Amino acid sequence: MGPPLFALERVGLVRDGTEVLRAVDLDIPDGGITVLVGASGAGKSTLLRCLNRLECPTSGSVRFRGDDLTALDPLAHRRRVAMVFQAPTPFPGTVAENLRTAAPDLADDDACRLLQRVGLHRDLLHRSADALSGGEAQRLVLARALATGPEVLLADEATSALDATATRHLEELARSLADEGMPVLWVTHDLAQARRLADHLVVTRAGEVTWSGPAGDPAAEGAVRDALREAPT
Repeated sequence: MGPPLFALERVGLVRDGTEVLRAVDLDIPDGGITVLVGASGAGKSTLLRCLNRLECPTSGSVRFRGDDLTALDPLAHRRRVAMVFQAPTPFPGTVAENLRTAAPDLADDDACRLLQRVGLHRDLLHRSADALSGGEAQRLVLARALATGPEVLLADEATSALDATATRHLEELARSLADEGMPVLWVTHDLAQARRLADHLVVTRAGEVTWSGPAGDPAAEGAVRDALREAPT
């Protein structure tokens, strides 16, 4: 196995006097879908945000493909490591204008191909983003993230507000991206979704990583069930 995509060493984060992450040691593989799973408040979303430099650990170190994250330009890093959040946030304007906030020189034909990639019809290109359904808006946000040509995709509870059809489409797209060589890190508290998607599992509980390994490991199921049994207090 090659070097990790992300290497975390003794990573801690304190926010408003509360310890959100506690001495996390973790190597995330450079390929496939890594699912971070845990109950609400377990630290998985904060951990993901640290990988995109939206949060800065108060202790420890994070490396991206061998480079110290603090030595990298945050905006350039976020173009390489795109992130999609739970609540879709299209910008005002048309769908095309949304895509061009990420890629200003994007031609209409390329924009249409991006839409089709995420399961949106090309006829939506010049529609107002405000007129999209929740599922369409989330797919637009994903298309906007992909418009920069990222190396890695981070998804934080990206399907939690979507119906079953839209969820299935985003899961299939995540698998397609991973199969094409783009590592995907996916945060969820849904055990069934973790089972469907994960090549590698990271289990969080109360700000700690309690288990990490291949999804097919016999110990994985018990580790996930233990983490989801009770939310941290």
